[in-house]
Order: sequence, then C-alpha cells, then structure tokens
Amino acid sequence: MTHRRTSNRRLMAAAAGIVALAAGTFAVAQANATPTAPDEVIPNVLTSLQAGELAAHLTGQLDDAVAGSYYDAEAGTLVVNVVDESARAAVEDSGAAARMVRYSLGELADVRSEVSEFAVPGTAWTVDPVSNTVRVTVDETVRGDALAVVENSVAALGDAATFATVAGEFEPFVTGGDAIFSSGARCSLGFNVTTSAGTPGFLTAGHCGEVGSTWSDAAGGATIGTMSQSVFPGSDFALVDYEGQVDSPSEVNLYDGTAQEITGAAEAVVGQEVRRSGSTTGLHDGVVTAVDVSVSYPQGVVEGTIQTTVCAEPGDSGGALFAGSEAVGLTSGGSGDCTSGGTTFFYPVTDALAEVGASLP
Repeated sequence: MTHRRTSNRRLMAAAAGIVALAAGTFAVAQANATPTAPDEVIPNVLTSLQAGELAAHLTGQLDDAVAGSYYDAEAGTLVVNVVDESARAAVEDSGAAARMVRYSLGELADVRSEVSEFAVPGTAWTVDPVSNTVRVTVDETVRGDALAVVENSVAALGDAATFATVAGEFEPFVTGGDAIFSSGARCSLGFNVTTSAGTPGFLTAGHCGEVGSTWSDAAGGATIGTMSQSVFPGSDFALVDYEGQVDSPSEVNLYDGTAQEITGAAEAVVGQEVRRSGSTTGLHDGVVTAVDVSVSYPQGVVEGTIQTTVCAEPGDSGGALFAGSEAVGLTSGGSGDCTSGGTTFFYPVTDALAEVGASLP
C-alpha cells in the first residue's frame, strides 16, 4: 500500500489557521504548569466536545494526511493519527497530540470496501483509530460456515484488519426522549427541530415508521404529527412534522423531573462521554467507541453510525444521544440490554439534519 501525501505548503497554511483556532476556542490556561523544554510539545487539555470540534477542523484542513483521531479522556487530549511528518507540526500546533501510524484513511477505506464484500447480517465494521485497523465485529447469530468465512476473510487482510465478537444480536430497537406511538410501534422522540419550511417537527429513527404514518404522544392518543421523511436501511432517520399547536422545546428528558437544553449539534469523537435518553430505559451514559460504522441488520446495512457502550432496549429507538447541550445521534439499534450491558449504534444528528433540511431551534 502507498501512503497519500499532502504538500508542505498546504500543511503549513493549514497549521497557521488551526493555531489561531486553538488560541481562540480551545486554548486552556496553564499558568501553573511546570516549565518545559523549548522543543517539548504539551497538548491542550480539552473537553470531549472541544476535541470533537478540533478533530473536525483538522480533518477538513489536513485531509489525507490525517488518519483518524480519538479522545484520550484520562489526559483530556485529542490524539490525531498522521501518515505524513509534515502534518505532525500542524497537529501539535493546534493543541492536539500527533501519532504516526502505518495506514492512511484511504488505505483503510479500501480495506473497508473489501469487508463489505464478505460481511453478513450480524456484522459491523469500521476504521478503529486506536489500532489503525479496520475492526470487524460479529454478533452471536453469526456462526458455523458464515463465521468461518468472516474470520478467514479478516485474517487474509493481514494487520490492516482486526476481528472481534459480541454477545446478543445486532437489530433495530423497534417496539430517547419521550415515548411516541404509531400503529403497531412505540419509539422515542429524538430532537425537536425547525423544518426547512420554518415549521416545527422532530427527528426519530427511520426504522420506526414509513412516510405518511401518524404519531401521538400517548398510546391511542390524538395525532401530534405525520412522518414526512423516512430512510432505512442505508441510513436510519425520519422527520415528523407537528400538527396544530404542540409544545416543542429544544431539550431532552432526563427522566428525573429535569431536562437538558439542546443548543446545537456536534460530530461524535472516539473516546467521548455521551448520554442517551429513551422511553423504555430512561437515561443512560457511556462512551463512543467508533464512528462511521457500517452495521448489517437483518433488514439491511446502515452506514455511518456511531458505536457506543451506552445500553438501549426496544422502544428506545429514535431517542436522543447527546453530550452536554449538543445533539449527537439518534438511537438506531444494537445488541444487549440495560441489565447486562451491550453495544448500541446511533445515526449522526448532523447527517440527519442535512438530509431533511432541518435545524435545531
């Protein structure tokens, strides 16, 4: 495999812009820090939200020289993988820690494409920035000859891929936020939004219903909205347009008599601490373990999901994944439950908003 390269001039120009960004938004005062040698680089101490925002800027400006990133919660540091020495200075000047790795994102994207050729229902695959490999995970429904094919195919990819198993079955959680009901289904409201027409609506999971389905906030209750957009599989999001006068604050139910205000949307970053609100299990927290994950449900593959350690159960589908006041994801599916724990996938809110043309109030 051949590493991609970015010109020094472009990288240095990007570094200058990122330095200014770090000084304005991300710089943390270190008045009491121990003096260091002139050539020693000390990464800025960042929150996970700040790390996610910085990661997005670095990826956008350094492009192929960046090979993924993750948040080191213990150190409060964004770690950025690079495949070009010229990118190291740009990353370090931004306040992040640079880490040289073997495989570029382009090379790992090629590996992901190969995995998609042999993946079966019950398989999830993603670029893991910590190991700098494509991590392939199967649930317990993948067994016998199918399991052997996946294991052998991953092994044939060499050190560019790793294999893991999880208990339970990857499936959409059909049956975060408040409960919403339709004919034969109960899901959870994700986030209240303003539609492209300037009217109120809300996001939920695409697998919860079809376009034209009507929704209420109580079983057998009056209709509060109609689903105008729904995509599943491929993606997993839906937009419901409110009907009449419905109170639709930009907040998430914390199931303790209080709510978390939501002021914007953010991209997830590996290592980030997040919380999920859903109508079956209420509020639970966990950590982002992967982003841009492809997961094969029995109904088909959903691309671009966020993988977490947050538990969820049927009825939590569509519920809100958030970090502080930032919306992050919509509950899609996974394995396990909130008694034994499990793996849950979320569809990114930023992608859903872009697809339906909505904005957070």
